[in-house]
Amino acid sequence: MRRVANALCLWLMLQRSNLPAPPALKELGEIALFLDFDGTLVGIASGPDAIAVPELLGKSLEELARRLDGALAIVTGRSIDNLTSFLGDVSVHLAGSHGGHVLSAKGAVLRETTALPSEVKDGLADYAKRAGILYERKTHGAALHYRAKPEAEAEVRKFAEDLAGKHQLATKSGKCVIEIVRPGIDKGGAVELLAGREPFAGKTAIFVGDDVTDEDGFAACNQLGGFGIQIGQRTPTQARYRLSSVGDLHEWLQI
Repeated sequence: MRRVANALCLWLMLQRSNLPAPPALKELGEIALFLDFDGTLVGIASGPDAIAVPELLGKSLEELARRLDGALAIVTGRSIDNLTSFLGDVSVHLAGSHGGHVLSAKGAVLRETTALPSEVKDGLADYAKRAGILYERKTHGAALHYRAKPEAEAEVRKFAEDLAGKHQLATKSGKCVIEIVRPGIDKGGAVELLAGREPFAGKTAIFVGDDVTDEDGFAACNQLGGFGIQIGQRTPTQARYRLSSVGDLHEWLQI
């Protein structure tokens, strides 16, 4: 029976390769909105520090949060410190490191996992130098970016997965990036944590994202009776709707 259910789930996901656009924001009633950052609010760049961020994006997100009575969160793989270095000290809920670090709009800590062991971070940094790829140190994780050497994907993934396994840690993969994180940490967990609290509780949960790690957010919103919106096109997906680009999302959000 479980095999049949899994096969049905996969079949349904594969049917979603040509998703419709979501209804207009004003038609959705009371919503709780969870937004990914890279590839969603800003375009993907050659490296995490190379992104182009609109000058007033932080202020626009604060205004959007006011329109939603505070029920807005940015849920990203970046550390919160790194995120706010681009957006400024925005007064919205923030979930960084794939949900390993969650802050309220007023800065209260709602969740914070322990940092990775130094030998894991050092191991990734040393490997990145040898392989000629980019190492990103985070507060609650560490990542290897191989966008400049996509042919190295299999080798990079194997190294990171082997290193994570030795330390009973987990990995998260995205577009030309793999990250080591604490087990049980994902964007869906961040959604579930916030959705049970004010000002998110009782509202239709919507997650917007573009990458594989955003599927956990889509799944969590589906379980809560809401839905996901995919940016760009990637299959299979658990999202219900799709917008073609970052620009289309900004237009949909009216920011």
